[in-house]
Amino acid sequence: MTADIAGCKAALAHLDLDDNPATVKQKSRDFFWYSPVLKARMDHLTADFVVTPRNEAEVIEALAAAYAHDVPVTTRGSGTGNYGQAMPLSGGMVLHLKALDRVLKIAPGRVVAQAGAILSEIDKATRADSGQELRLHPSTYNTASIGGFVAGGSGGVGSIRWGGLRDAGNIIRLRLITCEASPRVIELTGDAIHKASHAYGVNGIITEVEAPLAPAYDWVDVLVGFDDWRAANAYAYALAHQDGVLLKELATVAAPAGHAYFLRHRKFIAPGQHLAILSVAPQSLDAVLTLTARDKGAAVLFRADRDATEGLPPAYELGWNHTTLRALRVDPEITYLQVLYDRQVLDKVTTLSGQFPDELIGHVEYVRFDGRIVGMGLPMVRFTSEARLDEIIRVHEENDCPIFNPHRYTLEEGGMKQSDPLQLSFKRETDPKGLLNPGKMIAWDDPDYDFSSGKLYLFPGMAAAE
Repeated sequence: MTADIAGCKAALAHLDLDDNPATVKQKSRDFFWYSPVLKARMDHLTADFVVTPRNEAEVIEALAAAYAHDVPVTTRGSGTGNYGQAMPLSGGMVLHLKALDRVLKIAPGRVVAQAGAILSEIDKATRADSGQELRLHPSTYNTASIGGFVAGGSGGVGSIRWGGLRDAGNIIRLRLITCEASPRVIELTGDAIHKASHAYGVNGIITEVEAPLAPAYDWVDVLVGFDDWRAANAYAYALAHQDGVLLKELATVAAPAGHAYFLRHRKFIAPGQHLAILSVAPQSLDAVLTLTARDKGAAVLFRADRDATEGLPPAYELGWNHTTLRALRVDPEITYLQVLYDRQVLDKVTTLSGQFPDELIGHVEYVRFDGRIVGMGLPMVRFTSEARLDEIIRVHEENDCPIFNPHRYTLEEGGMKQSDPLQLSFKRETDPKGLLNPGKMIAWDDPDYDFSSGKLYLFPGMAAAE
């Protein structure tokens, strides 16, 4: 199957189509460069052209043309994903959904928005309409789109209260378009949502999301300092179990990250201080301060209700993937891992940090996982080689700390490490030629792939740069 790029471009010439090499390359990239492993293999990749549909009808037209001309299609929202989800491995078309940015409906407890709507803009509309806000958002809240979050994300700010996107009720409905001779519109609800959520656009193009809302608050950011890393996590773990305290963000970050990397908050943080990072509902602030005062190792360093905040980023931009981003701006040798510490978080975080004192800087996000409070680790790692990174991963897994590997770009390798028959079956239905984001689903390309090998699956053209 050979792509007819020229024929597809001619068929879509009346749409917003851009084939300028500089802008096409720009729209062919996400935050894959967080990973030196992916950067070595993806830096050269680019699409052939970009189409920016203005409405769902143009999405359908673009997909019909791609199908007719055998052109691969990589969907792009805001390009804030970290694992190469929006990188075109086979060239072709980037389908940029930025113009599908309308909030379509706001009702008690729910919002309907087009896939390209920016999360913070959705909240502006829902707050103004009825004092509501999205339950969950990534740290890239001000730039990420809701379709990209659903297709590439798993949780984030708000997960301390609401869990992750995989949890029932955190996505109400998805509307998506198939890639066929005559593309169809499909509505997914209930368990069917998992056919397309966190699927990187391999199973259809999401054009509309219905998501739940929660009451909006003027969240108060608080930084609490500790001289001991275990003590910081003991404080956070105990606070996470206070059912009467309403939090939207709860994380810990080990020294020296706070002082070294949080440059605009540096004046509040001593070089050796470990941090707990909180976003607290105003009515819960007194309770949090009372509990903090009982902890003899805790010191309140910053409170957004008391200290000057002009020029300071919000607390959620100190957590989640922004922690690593801030580190990378200071030290380009930093990368990161994604770890499930589960309920033995205090022992495991302390043990593993001690095993890699010069290579690993702790970072834990406290979330609800299957209804339980757990620690999800995003530790920063000083990268020296792929072999050493694999060794650090091996030690974590030997300590019963599963790794969701951010140095892998496929659906299977980054998470479940096995094929998902439900997603594979749905792809056969919605994308019979395999044109949607090719290379991101191993089960489609190599049904007999050995996931136990531990080797990076390499789609054609993905060899490491020399």
